[in-house]
Amino acid sequence: MNSQVYQTVIVGGGFTGLFTALHLAHEHYPRSVILIDKNERFCFKPLLYEYFDGEMDTVQVVPRFSELLKGSGVIFVQDAVQSIDLHQREVKLVSGNSYNYSNLVLALGSVTGYHHVDGARENAFPFWTQADAIALDKHLRDCLQKAIQTQDIEQRRKLLTVVVVGGGASGVEMVATLADFLPHWYSALGGNRTEIRVILLNHGEKILDGDINDPLRPIAEKELQKRSIAIEILTGAEATAVHPNAIEYKSNDEIKTLPTYTTIWTAGTSIHPLIQELPIPKEHRDSHNRPLVTPTMQLLDFPEVFAGGDCAAVVDSSLPPTAQVAYQQGANIARNLKALALGEDPKPVKVNIRGTLLKLGLHDAAANLFNIFEVAGESAHLIRQGTYLTLLPNPIHDFKATTEWLDEEIFHHHLDQHDVGKKVVQTVELVGAGVVGVLVARKLLKMLGDEGKKD
Repeated sequence: MNSQVYQTVIVGGGFTGLFTALHLAHEHYPRSVILIDKNERFCFKPLLYEYFDGEMDTVQVVPRFSELLKGSGVIFVQDAVQSIDLHQREVKLVSGNSYNYSNLVLALGSVTGYHHVDGARENAFPFWTQADAIALDKHLRDCLQKAIQTQDIEQRRKLLTVVVVGGGASGVEMVATLADFLPHWYSALGGNRTEIRVILLNHGEKILDGDINDPLRPIAEKELQKRSIAIEILTGAEATAVHPNAIEYKSNDEIKTLPTYTTIWTAGTSIHPLIQELPIPKEHRDSHNRPLVTPTMQLLDFPEVFAGGDCAAVVDSSLPPTAQVAYQQGANIARNLKALALGEDPKPVKVNIRGTLLKLGLHDAAANLFNIFEVAGESAHLIRQGTYLTLLPNPIHDFKATTEWLDEEIFHHHLDQHDVGKKVVQTVELVGAGVVGVLVARKLLKMLGDEGKKD
């Protein structure tokens, strides 16, 4: 390694990577910062469902890195990482370029985990990126169009059946979203909305079991039944094979088949291949093979390397793979990088879980705030979107996206929906809920920031 290299390289532009970069800029970090991601755009994954169903637009959910990093001094490199050499302190890119570093931040996240289910990778739709959302959107629209045109009842049934594998938060949010907007799409084409089938296939006996959203299960189960069409929930059903026109699953020791042209995979994640290949011994990895990091977010064997989000596990700690965790880790990694650059000691990162938010269909959600009280329905939807919009990566984008949301979601959507006699009162109530959402979010972030300063 060139001993004169004093730069920090961040690999991965998800929540941890992007927020590390932005906080380094905010902290006036004395070294150059390079952020590497294969995509042109940052994906705000908690709001990907809103992008998918048309509730929110591209600028709000998948803004360009160039826009988010404008004026920050952070150098953005759009390229895929080929390899990471921890011993030589070098990151090699697919393009042939390479970067040496004095400090490295691993923020690659995780990838869709298919768990060796036959045909799942080839035939199921993942839902992880903007490209995934676009591909699934096109496929579903094609299926509905073909269903309208066919007279074959069995063929139409397969075209109109959607199976979502995985009863965690992602699966629950997906089926709720599909059950609301697919009937609307099909009706608009002249189809019979009652022919749409949305099925949730869950290996466990309960949805959200072991998930951070577990406390919201009773609300979720109730709200799922309020969707535009009934959602069929199959528990104790283990997916065993995915074919182009069917999915097989095991239930009560019997293999069963569901005919469908659409299987959506939300059944967990796997470690990123680049993280898998790192020269980190098994004893310094967790049960999911993720590298262990110290409370200061540094690798045990390579203290110049920080890691956060889904691709690392803190020693003697258990944190959910959520945006609020990744955001806080990114902010704290930035503070520790600055401390090292100034010859100071890094401090342990303390993550504060301030509740959970769960999307349950169009304009519907459940929220568990501060683990003190729960909200459901449209008010929770407004709080959820207000909270996430406040988390958006920089003040300019935050303000722009939030004002666009307030204009569209509250003033246009709700004024258009209500009878004249009820407009004023109901709109004031909804605006109040929306503002509360934004204020709650800002309070959350202030508390997180204050806690981080204390650590």
